[in-house]
Amino acid sequence: MIAIVDYGVGNLYSLTCSLRHIGAQALVTRDEEELQAAEKIILPGVGAFGDAADKLRALKLDTLLKQQAALGKPLLGICLGLQLLFERGLEYGVHEGLGLIAGDVIPLTPQAQGLKVPHMGWNSLDIVKPDDPLMQGIRQGDYVYYVHSYFASGCDAALVATSAYGAKVAGVVRNGRVCGTQFHPEKSGEVGLTILSAFAKGVA
Repeated sequence: MIAIVDYGVGNLYSLTCSLRHIGAQALVTRDEEELQAAEKIILPGVGAFGDAADKLRALKLDTLLKQQAALGKPLLGICLGLQLLFERGLEYGVHEGLGLIAGDVIPLTPQAQGLKVPHMGWNSLDIVKPDDPLMQGIRQGDYVYYVHSYFASGCDAALVATSAYGAKVAGVVRNGRVCGTQFHPEKSGEVGLTILSAFAKGVA
């Protein structure tokens, strides 16, 4: 069973549908016992870093997620969920993240290059670590769907795949069994489903 963390800031329906499409059992929950009992956890998210971090803390889910990660439970962050895995988010101030991956989340600033913010649309992947479990079945240059204005920086050791958008955007990251995608796999067609399947089937 995969538990999808419900803390009020995620697009839960499409993610749940995608997991069921690939044959994975998924439960949307914020219940402590259900999250502890799950085999894996997905942390989704859309919106502002500070607001999302505050909601996790208010529900005491930040402590639970850190505990589960320390126990070695696979944890996948998606979009804002990936950003929350890092130490700090620099969106309208400085906000503390979960600290499960070293680095900061900083704003995209590609306007000087004629690129729009937020970054919305399809972009290709440059696979840095082709042996990573999440990249099995993914080819260099495969396209995925992004919607974001901030990205993780200072995390070269954790990079699995990147995309170019005025900067080297951390598309896929990993620290042990904690991993994340800045793009939305549930909106990225067969490529995204392949990544979700890799996570769900236990190879990640």
